[in-house]
Amino acid sequence: MTPALTALLCLGLSLGPRTRMQAGPFPKPTLWAEPGSVISWGSPVTIWCQGSLEAQEYQLDKEGSPEPWDRNNPLEPKNKARFSIPSMTQHHAGRYRCHYYSSAGWSEPSDPLELVMTGFYNKPTLSALPSPVVASGGNMTLRCGSQKGYHHFVLMKEGEHQLPRTLDSQQLHSGGFQALFPVGPVTPSHRWRFTCYYYYTNTPWVWSHPSDPLEILPSGVSRKPSLLTLQGPVLAPGQSLTLQCGSDVGYDRFVLYKEGERDFLQRPGQQPQAGLSQANFTLGPVSRSYGGQYRCYGAHNLSSEWSAPSDPLDILITGQIYDTVSLSAQPGPTVASGENMTLLCQSRGYFDTFLLTKEGAAHPPLRLRSMYGAHKYQAEFPMSPVTSAHAGTYRCYGSRSSNPHLLSFPSEPLELMVSGHSGGSSLPPTGPPSTPGLGRYLEVLIGVSVAFVLLLFLLLFLLLLRQRHSKHRTSDQRKTDFQRPAGAAETEPKDRGLLRRSSPAADVQEENLSDAAVKDTQSEDRVELDSQQSPHDEDPQAVTYAPVKHSSPRREMASPPSSLSGEFLDTKDRQVEEDRQMDTEAAASEASQDVTYAQLHSLTLRRKATEPPPSQEGEPPAEPSIYATLAIH
Repeated sequence: MTPALTALLCLGLSLGPRTRMQAGPFPKPTLWAEPGSVISWGSPVTIWCQGSLEAQEYQLDKEGSPEPWDRNNPLEPKNKARFSIPSMTQHHAGRYRCHYYSSAGWSEPSDPLELVMTGFYNKPTLSALPSPVVASGGNMTLRCGSQKGYHHFVLMKEGEHQLPRTLDSQQLHSGGFQALFPVGPVTPSHRWRFTCYYYYTNTPWVWSHPSDPLEILPSGVSRKPSLLTLQGPVLAPGQSLTLQCGSDVGYDRFVLYKEGERDFLQRPGQQPQAGLSQANFTLGPVSRSYGGQYRCYGAHNLSSEWSAPSDPLDILITGQIYDTVSLSAQPGPTVASGENMTLLCQSRGYFDTFLLTKEGAAHPPLRLRSMYGAHKYQAEFPMSPVTSAHAGTYRCYGSRSSNPHLLSFPSEPLELMVSGHSGGSSLPPTGPPSTPGLGRYLEVLIGVSVAFVLLLFLLLFLLLLRQRHSKHRTSDQRKTDFQRPAGAAETEPKDRGLLRRSSPAADVQEENLSDAAVKDTQSEDRVELDSQQSPHDEDPQAVTYAPVKHSSPRREMASPPSSLSGEFLDTKDRQVEEDRQMDTEAAASEASQDVTYAQLHSLTLRRKATEPPPSQEGEPPAEPSIYATLAIH
């Protein structure tokens, strides 16, 4: 062999191995699972292994298994293979690796893939401390816990492909187990949604069911909304509860969070008027689980940042402790304004705190720590000085520190009455808010009412006095008319119009009263007044005219009844004498045919005939007389 051929052969031998060594092993394959590496029990999963285009076969190995788990030919373009698991079980859970084979041999194995099956144990609880709303850029703590003694807890963030965070469990004094995961800084740039699991050390790839998801709300510095209850903070089981979260910022949505809960309620905002927005959260019928502390937040639609939290609102559920409580007032339930008094709430059962409520008040109940004495637990609520604003109906309750939002049954209601006027508008810190404007208004209203009633009584008294005086004056006038002498009526023709001359109208009247005229010139005309007055026919304004001929003008008044005055009876003798004189004067003017009409007030003319009394011996018998009786009706 020539030296040149020998040199070429040696060069070829030396270059061949060197060239193969330079190619070296193929690239390390990549292993992943779809839809993910954490699969719930019974769900399908696909494992992919991607290698080189020169790969002829792919192999999947499970840690702890002596035999290859599975082998598959590559899919076009021959750079990856698929391994399918139709239903996930605890036997599929574990740590996997893959590698591929080519003409040059087997590649190195891939990085491990941990395939986890969930849903084998009960789910834990996940909560945020102190609440799921944290200031933007702030830090917080997530608590994952369980009542059973699992060894490890795992926290996973939704949408994040990083490895889950794992912490060992810590046992609590109450007997439960937990792990605290610090989270932060929290920013509104992306969503913060978490779940947690637990597992045992000997089965690290078999987990529990996931906890309920917990979303963290990053809050900003925008104005906090207000939270109030439409029914009051103290509720009995079965009542409906509505919490209203509102703001004048105009938020588009609101969330309600109860302390210690894993989740919150979200409602769209409504605008009852421009610039105001609110949302109502209707809860109930309430039970003991509704007792707790609530807060709410507001946010705009175009922002993932929430407002500052509202002030906390405590919801208290009554009837959860069966020990009774009593409420009393010292010195008594009726007190004058400005004085001092104390409401005493006490019970023979054990209570850490006593609460005092006022019916219709919007402020939260007053709380005082209980004191033990005289075999009773009690608390004294001072109200000094008392004003009209303290008046109302009060009740007290008892609670225990183990669950301060669960109360006893209420005490019997105590009605507090305040007498007198309020001495000022300031109230003690433990009392309800003052209302000086209302007290002043009530004082003015009472004063006006009293003045009006007094004026009304005065007017009634004056009216009755006037009526009484009018009746007495009318009675006196009538007595005067009856007592006036017969001749006196003729002296006042101008003032009273008692005597009138005949006229055409009088002729008509004379014809109508012709029966009353005295036709016998020899008889005596006598006028008799009947004092019997008819109450229903009396008319002081009626006028009656009686024609009397002057041929015999003698008139005689009949004896009045006993109801007439004594003065009328005394003038009877004088009237007889005057009648005799009138007869003498009438004889001289017998030729005159004038008729005189006498005005009669409320009188009715009646005609009567009387027989003369028996004559004495030697005297001629008297002629019968015809006279007219005037009856007062």
